[in-house]
Amino acid sequence: MRWLIVFFLVLILFGRLRGWLVKVGLGRLPGDFTFRLLGREFYVPLASSLFLSFLAMLIGHWF
Repeated sequence: MRWLIVFFLVLILFGRLRGWLVKVGLGRLPGDFTFRLLGREFYVPLASSLFLSFLAMLIGHWF
C-alpha cells in the first residue's frame, strides 16, 4: 500500500515539474503519456520515472 502512495506522489510531483522536465528532455520519452479527461490534461511520465529511478539507483550504488 505504501508503494502506491509513493507512486501517486511522484506522479503529482512530475506533473508540477512538467515544464522544467520538458526543457531538459525528460517529458518526451516514449512511454510518457499525456491525455485529456473532462477538460483537464493529465501527464503520466512512466518512462521518465523509470529513467530517473535507474539514475538514482546508480548514484546510490556509487555512494
